[in-house]
Amino acid sequence: MLRRLLSWSLTVCIALLPVPGLAAPAVVLATTTSTQDTGLLDVLVPAFEKVSGQKVKTIAIGTGAALAMGERGDADVLLVHAPTAEKAFMAQGRGMSRALVMHNAFIVVGPASDPAHVKGLATAQEAFAAIARAAAPFVSRGDDSGTNIKELAFWKAVSVVPTGPWYIKTGSGMGDTLHVASQKAAYTLTDDGTYLSQRATLSLVPFVDYANDLRNVYHVIVVKPLVGRVSNQRGAEAFAAFVTSAEGQRIIASYGRERFGRALFTPDAGKGP
Repeated sequence: MLRRLLSWSLTVCIALLPVPGLAAPAVVLATTTSTQDTGLLDVLVPAFEKVSGQKVKTIAIGTGAALAMGERGDADVLLVHAPTAEKAFMAQGRGMSRALVMHNAFIVVGPASDPAHVKGLATAQEAFAAIARAAAPFVSRGDDSGTNIKELAFWKAVSVVPTGPWYIKTGSGMGDTLHVASQKAAYTLTDDGTYLSQRATLSLVPFVDYANDLRNVYHVIVVKPLVGRVSNQRGAEAFAAFVTSAEGQRIIASYGRERFGRALFTPDAGKGP
């Protein structure tokens, strides 16, 4: 009896020991919808998985929601584009590291009829003021994403509180928001990469692009694990290292050239904070 009890206890102890080679949990990547909608992650993530042996679970949501996931410990790594909110996240001690990855540009798009006479204006701020004066239809993501945060900053800059039937919120990602704007012959703010990837299905044209107030910067943040939560810090650090590495930056620099004639993002690793 004693021998059987000792044997059972030994079996349980062995079962509880870490198993060499046991796969780590997937790296949970919370990222803005633009990296998903453009198709960039369809190339970048498999390349990372191949060289690292890690698996990635991608959750494409607005930047605000991605940062909230990081705060709760529900994500291991973030790829986001709202610098002010990102800095607040780091100041709260929730991020272990933050690095510049790439940029593209925001653009103001709308119907070819251009009811607010936005064409030819030099900045997005001027465009937003014109849209408000005309009460022309405008579709907002309304989802606390990086794009939504940028949009709200423009309304604030022109002293406009957008309300009324002309201002439409989707609460959805960039691709869906573009299609709603197209259906309603409305203006919207979008990143140029998502617009280019969806352009063939839209009745929208770009009016203000590559203005000084339209730069759209992306950073990668490794989330600090929370005690008691399952995480993959090692995988998160490996992902951050990969997207800022020579190979990751090469993929970013070339993505979109074959289909659109130019890259959808410009690699920026090592260029600044």
